[in-house]
Amino acid sequence: MADLPGYLRTCLHTGKLALLAILVSGGVVLQILACALYDNWWPMLTVIMYVLLPMPLLFFAGSNGSSLFSESDNSWVNATKFLTGASAIGSIAIPAILKHAGVIGWGALAMELSSYFIFVLAIMCYIRMNDDDDNGYNSL
Repeated sequence: MADLPGYLRTCLHTGKLALLAILVSGGVVLQILACALYDNWWPMLTVIMYVLLPMPLLFFAGSNGSSLFSESDNSWVNATKFLTGASAIGSIAIPAILKHAGVIGWGALAMELSSYFIFVLAIMCYIRMNDDDDNGYNSL
């Protein structure tokens, strides 16, 4: 991508950011629809997990995000991996537990899980976008 003109690179980065915005917006819409369509706001509990999910990364990982993808003897990095994984599993477990308890229906469960997977897709696209960056746009 280094041989492309600057204006074309800027256009491609803008398109990538627009895709991320559309994915996150779609996830939020599905989250709200899972509650509003079935007149049951219990599925909003997963928003707590969405808020808690990046916190270990922000507090313990520091600026070196590459240490999360490799083995490490650092106990803070291991704690970060554990807490992030627990939050990610909680994002799936909360709707499943609510369905098992009979609090929400199958439609709300499907929308909640779809919302989660769209958020995960957006995060993976963001990570991939930052890996491809070669002109200094490595942070929000």
